Amino acid sequence: MDLGLRDRACIVTGATGGIGRAAAVSLAGEGASVLLVGRRAETLASVAAECNGAGGRGEPLVLDVTSTDAGERALGECLGRYGRIDALVNAAGTSAVRSVDELTDAEWQAQWELHVMGPMRLMRAVAPAMAERGWGRVVNVASSSGKRPSSTNMAYSVTKAAELSLSRAFADIWAARGVLVNSVSPGPIGGDLWLAPGGLADQNAQARGVTREEVLESVAARQPLGRLGTEQEIADVIVFLCSEPASNVAGAAWSVDGGAVPVII
Repeated sequence: MDLGLRDRACIVTGATGGIGRAAAVSLAGEGASVLLVGRRAETLASVAAECNGAGGRGEPLVLDVTSTDAGERALGECLGRYGRIDALVNAAGTSAVRSVDELTDAEWQAQWELHVMGPMRLMRAVAPAMAERGWGRVVNVASSSGKRPSSTNMAYSVTKAAELSLSRAFADIWAARGVLVNSVSPGPIGGDLWLAPGGLADQNAQARGVTREEVLESVAARQPLGRLGTEQEIADVIVFLCSEPASNVAGAAWSVDGGAVPVII
């Protein structure tokens, strides 16, 4: 299937790793030009090389998406380098194991800035530019915990729920002008967030007084598929939602969670 992404210009935030990195490289594999947004210059250069090797074009932009001018700066760089903007993937995000008593006001605010204000500012900047051309795609990477709140980190769940609402609100505003805004909600993913040393597996193990292996076995057992998802599985769905064939998908909140959230919406 031709996804119609060759020579499209895309912005991907959180491109230094995880789902953002996988999505960026996959978009490049379809022939897209990808502006890679993240905070680590050396890692972005490595991802850019991956994108170039995949058959597209990747260029780094060191930028903190929580900056108040991040949207305008990312759009300006994309237009300056590629002359257009066709797709935006808001994949920047993180979490940590925190009980509600442990969460500080600063941590609540940091999660809000990263998962809500950052995507909002990017969308607010790029949607009008997309609408001028009559074509655009936005995909926000939310989480299954935005649909089924978790006490592991209430601030993460609440802000991801807000991101889902934000996505729907922007979809309603822009769909008639050809800018299709959607979100994806991954479940537990077998990537760096969970598996890296000191990541969620280790944090949960410490909090619960069990081994890392017991945590991962327990998490996998709770998924109807019986395993954690992969970053590439999420990236594949993101790429489709950025594509020409996704022309009748707007305002959707696609669960890509192995059946973790037991609802049909």
